[in-house]
Amino acid sequence: MTYLLNIAYLLAAVAISPFLVWRSLRTGKYRAGWSAKLLGNVPLREGNQPCAWLHAVSVGEVNLLSNVVQRLQQSRPDMQIVISTTTATGMQLARTRFPEHMVFYCPLDFSWAVRRAFRRIRPDVLVLSELELWPNLIAIARQKGAEVVVINARLSERSFRGYRRFASLLRPTFRRLSLVLAQDETYARRFLQLGVDHSRVRVTGSIKFDGARTDRHAPEVVALRKLSAASKEQIVWIAGSTQAPEERIALDIYRRLADRFPQLRLILVPRHPERFKAVADQVVGAGLKLRRRSELQTPAESWPGDTVLLVDTVGELGCWWGLSDIAFVGGSMGSRGGQNMLEPAGFGAAVSFGPNTRNFRDIVAQLLAADAATVVRDRGALEQFVVNCVEDPAARRQQGRRAQVLVVGGQGAIDRTIAAVEQLLPAASPSSTRQAA
Repeated sequence: MTYLLNIAYLLAAVAISPFLVWRSLRTGKYRAGWSAKLLGNVPLREGNQPCAWLHAVSVGEVNLLSNVVQRLQQSRPDMQIVISTTTATGMQLARTRFPEHMVFYCPLDFSWAVRRAFRRIRPDVLVLSELELWPNLIAIARQKGAEVVVINARLSERSFRGYRRFASLLRPTFRRLSLVLAQDETYARRFLQLGVDHSRVRVTGSIKFDGARTDRHAPEVVALRKLSAASKEQIVWIAGSTQAPEERIALDIYRRLADRFPQLRLILVPRHPERFKAVADQVVGAGLKLRRRSELQTPAESWPGDTVLLVDTVGELGCWWGLSDIAFVGGSMGSRGGQNMLEPAGFGAAVSFGPNTRNFRDIVAQLLAADAATVVRDRGALEQFVVNCVEDPAARRQQGRRAQVLVVGGQGAIDRTIAAVEQLLPAASPSSTRQAA
């Protein structure tokens, strides 16, 4: 099976290599980390302390791991924590978020690369965020004596159907999982149907609720408000985690509404850094003035109504949402499947998103059931939502309060997750236990 997988991966790599080369030359992506990805040349972990290897695919998963890393450090100060990621943006954010930890690119699922990485890291447990099931990675982890845990586990209907098509081939991979901590009962049932033993599946809830901030007076949020010169009289609309054509839609709406509502301000936060320049050009092309977050080193004196703030930095959106009165969560009017809408909901913003939110179907259902979010199916619906929020501030605040109540009520998954992961870790030494106490 291992050799067949290696051959399949090599054929796939050859097939997509022209695209990767083209994208690398055009955007600068896919240039870093190939020694680790192809050969397993990850950093060498020194010492013999217990070790947890946490894997996050990209920015969203890295953000998700922030609370996990912090809580594991608090409960097990004797343990080394290493973090791997797959994308360049994920790596950039992980190095910023976890400067005291070893951070590296995860090897691709070639057996030789995975084996070398395990020899160099020697983890006791491999923690996978949400769903990142690679057969060689999981098989070799178990061969090396490491437990494999999927935290915040989710399995969309689409992914479930795909896995079922290859159920006979993938069932051994699912059976090797030590523990699956599912976000809800639906996801748990799908993992069971794919072969995970019933005793190894638990419903712990979504860590995303715990990761959502709720305090608009937090120092990081206050600092951004001062930096941008956003005043209490202004109504801040943030379009965050956007992809094409969502920025253009937001700009068109803002340009039409700016004169009608002079207190309205727009912040754009594109999902992918390689699009920062293109979005900046769109702002200027729309006849609006551009202010870049990367150029704001000291607080702005004011924020004129004809100026759009472009957040061209990585990893700050979670705090920028704290300025939002109105929120549009991107990736939802195209094919991406949505982005995390709990972040603006936690701050009590009036949250909207497009119709394509399959990646967050359960969270969307909860928000809509609580009348705590609005689905905007097209450009016209988004414009009407913004108009309603500006013209009826009481209704806007009520929707935001309902969203915040839902988020606070859903928190607690992190406690259940850490408790479950700790059960799979080697026992702490007496000295480290005294230190933790």
